[in-house]
Amino acid sequence: MEYLRYSEDGIRIILGNTIELSVNKAVRRYYLYLKSLRIEEIVDIIPSYCSCLIRFDPDAITFRNLVSRLKKEETHISVFDVPEPIIHEIPVQYGGETGPDMGFVVSYTNLSEKEIIAIHTSNLYTVYTIGFMPGFPYLGTLDQRLYVPRLETPRTKVPKGSVGLAQLQTGIYTYESPGGWQIIGKTTSTLFDHTKEPYCLMMMGDKVRFISI
Repeated sequence: MEYLRYSEDGIRIILGNTIELSVNKAVRRYYLYLKSLRIEEIVDIIPSYCSCLIRFDPDAITFRNLVSRLKKEETHISVFDVPEPIIHEIPVQYGGETGPDMGFVVSYTNLSEKEIIAIHTSNLYTVYTIGFMPGFPYLGTLDQRLYVPRLETPRTKVPKGSVGLAQLQTGIYTYESPGGWQIIGKTTSTLFDHTKEPYCLMMMGDKVRFISI
């Protein structure tokens, strides 16, 4: 583990250098363990693919002292009881008006629409991280056969619930927003609701299975 200063009130903790499940599992374990400690001086913990960003109160603790404390906790991480991930089944209407980029994906991959849907729904994806917008899950790893590039020019409006592909990832737009992913379908599932807790349907490490409707 590598501890790096990140602005005046941040520490970036690096647990790996590649986007892969083993590294992401280590990030999830560390993130959940750190949250369980409830360290008062820590303001927020933000996990990502290969790292955790810790924001702390610089008036309450120094960077050096917090790093020292965190290093002392490293020996307990491996025995921390990590909860089992939740499996979410997400219904998707593929193609047509709800999947405006399905034609491009068919052309780029040399697969039929039925084959693309069959491949996309056959995998159990891992939520590698949540980001870009509230509740947006970055899901992987996508089957190599569905690899497609991002749009050369992002759309100014991608509808809420759109399911997209980008390289070896798939994801779901929780709100209408600009975006550059290749949209192949749409879901009516609500992934983020600011009116009730837990606000976010999915958490890092959860699993997702898409169901064609």
